[in-house]
Amino acid sequence: MRLLMLGGTEFVGRAVADAALERGWGVTVFHRGRHAPPGASALTGNRTAGERGLAALAESGQDWDLVVDTWSGAPAAVRDAARLLSGRAGHFSYVSSRSVYAYPAAPGLDENGPLVTGASPDDGGDVPYDRAKRGGELAALDAFGDRALLARAGLIIGPGENIGRLPWWLSRIARGGPVIAPGRPDAQLQYIDARDLAEWILDAAAAGLNGPYNTVSRPGHATMGELLEACVRATGSDAELRWTDPEVLRAAGAEPWSDLPIWLPPGELYDTMHRGDHTKAHAAGLRCRPVEETVADTWAWLRALGGTAPQRPDRPAVGLDPEREAKLLAL
Repeated sequence: MRLLMLGGTEFVGRAVADAALERGWGVTVFHRGRHAPPGASALTGNRTAGERGLAALAESGQDWDLVVDTWSGAPAAVRDAARLLSGRAGHFSYVSSRSVYAYPAAPGLDENGPLVTGASPDDGGDVPYDRAKRGGELAALDAFGDRALLARAGLIIGPGENIGRLPWWLSRIARGGPVIAPGRPDAQLQYIDARDLAEWILDAAAAGLNGPYNTVSRPGHATMGELLEACVRATGSDAELRWTDPEVLRAAGAEPWSDLPIWLPPGELYDTMHRGDHTKAHAAGLRCRPVEETVADTWAWLRALGGTAPQRPDRPAVGLDPEREAKLLAL
């Protein structure tokens, strides 16, 4: 198989490229000249520059069996690349998001749920994430039709994470001592390890699957308690998890998801993020590794980097600042 990886050669994009290389596939990455995986061929360009930015793709004369695209900005980039490649690639996999479902998403919502209005490819500037991802889906479908696969991921964690959620918890717990643990330890989580997402995308594309799939674990694949306890074991720290009521956290101004990554209190946002339907993707072969493995491998990757994870420039840093945590621990 011949894979073209569009952008995203960090985190999910890198996981896809690495998984394909491990299979012995021919891999070409199209990117801005940074982070090319060893063993892959590279084409350099800038997708935000329109046709001029795609010149290396247009002039390469290559064909591919599969294209994978992780783009999350304005959908013109998906449209332009997909149109250019529609006659030169057999299949197009777009890494989308469950954010494309109209909020709030009911518990158990499947792929037929109501969707947001997709951003137009003519929209520039700062397009909201949910509308950008839906616009990217529509652009992929317009160019590839029933040769397009839409992988609607939710929370993505694992080695290579450049958003900072699991790396923050690992770094904080590694410091040891009392640690604010939000809510209840039995709160169920729904997420996907980037490597499991990558493997499924390659399998699904090779099998010719098309249309939307919610690519997430089952709800409760792990709990918040299991995740944080796995962080304690992986780091070998003396951290003491202090489970704290959501109302106490809210009163202190500690925000779920941003100050306390991954965690959400019960309510509409929790149902949207952690209680979605997963059955279609699992019936199509999606398998999710144990949380202990995801946590341990992420810690090993983080240590290999010297303890500091890369941070996407378009995403804010996450995590509770030490001063606010100290005030909460003193309550």
